[in-house]
Amino acid sequence: MLDEMGTHVIEAGFPVNSDAEFEAVRDIAKHTSTTTCGLARVVDKDIEAALDSGVEMVHVFSSTSDVQIEDSMHATREEVVERSVAAVERVKDAGAICMYSPMDATRTDEDYLIEVIEAVTEAGTDWINIPDTCGVATPRRFYDLISTVVSHTDANVDVHTHDDFGLATANALSGIEAGAKQAQVSVNSIGERAGNAAYEEFVMAIESVYQVDTGIDTTRITELSRLVEEKSGIDVPGNKPVVGENAFSHESGIHAAGVIENSDTFEPGVMTPQMVGAHRKLVLGKHTGNHSVRERLEDAGFAPTDEEVRALTRQVKDRGAEKERVTMEMLKEFAHEQGIKRTEEVRA
Repeated sequence: MLDEMGTHVIEAGFPVNSDAEFEAVRDIAKHTSTTTCGLARVVDKDIEAALDSGVEMVHVFSSTSDVQIEDSMHATREEVVERSVAAVERVKDAGAICMYSPMDATRTDEDYLIEVIEAVTEAGTDWINIPDTCGVATPRRFYDLISTVVSHTDANVDVHTHDDFGLATANALSGIEAGAKQAQVSVNSIGERAGNAAYEEFVMAIESVYQVDTGIDTTRITELSRLVEEKSGIDVPGNKPVVGENAFSHESGIHAAGVIENSDTFEPGVMTPQMVGAHRKLVLGKHTGNHSVRERLEDAGFAPTDEEVRALTRQVKDRGAEKERVTMEMLKEFAHEQGIKRTEEVRA
């Protein structure tokens, strides 16, 4: 589905991780037309596994923050530079597109980070990915960092942001504003810990807020989200931006009355439900107003009087106050109990 929608790159997995993951990456590379990418540490066996899987791009990475160099890689700064350069050269010698990541870049000494970036640029990497591995960046700080990186490399710059403080998508967008040409995102924000920048949020912000055509078929975004939800077993929260059940739902009487008159009143305007393959819903509960009840009744084929609408609205609010969401079936029951005539009966 990502391929059919026009997603620019699919990073399919970490081929050296296991036989099953190698086969999955190989199958994805074989059966998609978009660029596929395999992940690899700056280790020969990782790079060979990625190349053998048939991907067009190999994403090599090495820790660059002192805490990770010392306590995760058990190496020195000098060794990191040497291994990084060798990894980039190996990928390029094989004729693949190379992406290089200085892992934990946002906690890396900036002078050393630039040293690494300049070294891998000289080695010929096509892309440099700047990851906020532990999710500690803020949009302004990330903007400044990406601006600095862009000024020290001829390679394309990519960003990879984590959501530990709920800033992943904002940071990714800030990186694009600063000159990055691509962002790594994941459907429904799925990723380590609190997850990564969300595919659906990033794409729709670029399309709607920035008014840039990504070439992606956004009308399948909701369908994509539901597929990933089903296959992963990770539920999408109702209030999730763009794809959550409540993203285009209105309960408040003021909001519902407004969108019935003109949807731009209480929706972004630049992003409609239709753009992401969703539907607007008027939700019935304790904040529901007369407009919403009338609209739902008329949609269901009833012709209520003003007094009947007011009576049913009170009934809906009472149920809502008991923390019960009123469904259309319940509303129809209320209408029958009140003896509200159907439209064809009124015409007769």
